[in-house]
Amino acid sequence: MGDPKGFLKITERELPAHRPVDVRIQDWREVYQDFDRGTVTKQASRCMDCGIPFCHNGCPLGNLIPEWNDLVHRHDWGEAIERLHATNNFPEFTGRLCPAPCESACVLGINQPAVTIKNVEVSIIDRAWEEGWVRPLPPEVRTGRKVAVVGSGPAGLAAAQQLTRAGHDVTVYERADRIGGLLRYGIPEFKMEKRHLDRRLAQMAAEGTRFRTGISVGTDITAKELRAENEAVVLTGGATQARDLPVPGRELDGVHQAMEYLPLANKVQEGDAAEPAITAEGKDVVVIGGGDTGADCIGTAHRQGARSVTQLEIMPKPPAKRPEGQPWPTMPAVYKVTSAHEEGGKRVYSVNTVEFLGDDQGRVRALKLVDVERTANGFEPVPGTEREIPAQLVTLAMGFVGPEKKGLLEDLGVELDGRGNVVRDEDYATTVDGVFCAGDMGRGQSLIVWAIAEGRSAAAGVDRYLGADTALPTAIPPTARPLV
Repeated sequence: MGDPKGFLKITERELPAHRPVDVRIQDWREVYQDFDRGTVTKQASRCMDCGIPFCHNGCPLGNLIPEWNDLVHRHDWGEAIERLHATNNFPEFTGRLCPAPCESACVLGINQPAVTIKNVEVSIIDRAWEEGWVRPLPPEVRTGRKVAVVGSGPAGLAAAQQLTRAGHDVTVYERADRIGGLLRYGIPEFKMEKRHLDRRLAQMAAEGTRFRTGISVGTDITAKELRAENEAVVLTGGATQARDLPVPGRELDGVHQAMEYLPLANKVQEGDAAEPAITAEGKDVVVIGGGDTGADCIGTAHRQGARSVTQLEIMPKPPAKRPEGQPWPTMPAVYKVTSAHEEGGKRVYSVNTVEFLGDDQGRVRALKLVDVERTANGFEPVPGTEREIPAQLVTLAMGFVGPEKKGLLEDLGVELDGRGNVVRDEDYATTVDGVFCAGDMGRGQSLIVWAIAEGRSAAAGVDRYLGADTALPTAIPPTARPLV
C-alpha cells in the first residue's frame, strides 16, 4: 500500500470526460477522452488495500485489484500489467464493457465513492499496448492434443488462449465472417473500437491458435465430424436465442431484434457496406428493453440520424441510490445514465407494448402502449392509460433466453437444464464425454467477466481431461463465485 492515507487525501472520484455529444454522434469513435496518467495514479492511491478485499469477490475473475492499484500508484506499470494478466486475458475488453461489480463491492464505497477500478484497469492495458509489453506467449512444448472451440466470443477466446499456451493445438470455429462473436458484431464501435479486438487476435494467432470463420458447426461440419477430428470440444456459442414480443403486428416490416440491427452498423464500420440494410435515419425509433443492449441501440440510432428515440421498459424506474434490499457488497440495480442516454432520447418506465400498428404497405407506423403496475400476479395494465406513439423502426432488446438448440446441441445430445442451458459439472464437462461448455451457453445471459472466467476455468478442465496437467488456473465451479 503506497499511501495508507490516500483515500483520505483524495476523496473525489474522477473519471475520463466524455467527448462532446454534438461531436461524438458525428463519428463512431469511442466516447471517452484521454485520461491523464497522473490522475490515474492518484485515483489508484485511493485503494485501501483492505485486509479482506471484497473487490476480489465482486469480480468473477478474482482480479488482484489492490495489487495492481498499488503498482500504478508507485508508477510500476510494467509489473501492474503482469498482475492484471495473471487473472484476465483481455482487460482491454472488460475495462471498456464490464459494469464493474468489483466497484460495487469496494469497501471504500460503503461511505465514499468507490475506487475507479475499471478505469485503472483499462489504463494499465492501454499503456501496456503502447509500450509494447503485450507480446505473443507461444508454448515451449506442444502436446499434439487437438481441441476445437466453437464460438469466438470472450469465453471462447479465453479458453482458446489458455489451451494454446498450454501447448495444445486449438482451432476456433465461428459461423460469422469475422472472429469475435458479440465483441465484433454486438458491441458498437463507440463502446469498443474493434482495433482492440484485432490486435488481441493477432497475438493469439502468433501464439498458434487457429481461426476458421464462416463455418456453422452442426451444419457445415457435423458434431460427429468435429468430435472425430478433436480430442476435446469446448462449446462457447453463447445465449443467442433472443427473447421475442409476440403481440399483434410483430410481423410488420421495421420490427427487428436488436441483434438483427446492431451487427449491420458494425459491418459498415468494418467496410463491408456503405450503408446498413436497416437504418434509423430520419425515423422515429423505439427501443424496447432498458438494459445495455437497448442503450447500444440508442447510441447507434443517434449516429444514424434518427428523428426521435424512445426507450421503453416494463420495470419501474430504478432508484438513484442503493436500495435497502440490495446492501453492500452486492451489485445494486440503480438508475444509470449511459453515454447513449446523454446523447438524447426519452426513457419511459412501467409501460408495456400491446400492439404494433402498421400502414398500408405492411410497415410499422406506431406502437400501442399501456402503463402497468407490478403486482403479485405480474404486470397489470392501468385502465385509461392506453396511447399510441409513432415508430418507423422498433428494436427488441429484451435479453436472451438461452442457446440455440437446433443443430449442434441436438446433434451432440448434451443434457440441458430447466432453463434450456447446457448442463456442466465442476470441470465444465457436459454429459457427453470430451465435450465441455463455458460462458452464456451454460450459464445463461451474463457479464463479460463471467464469460472470460468460465473460459479460463473450462480450459483448465479440458487440460486435466487430456492428462496434460499444465497447471492452468483452478476451475471456478459453474454455480459458485470465486472465494475471497
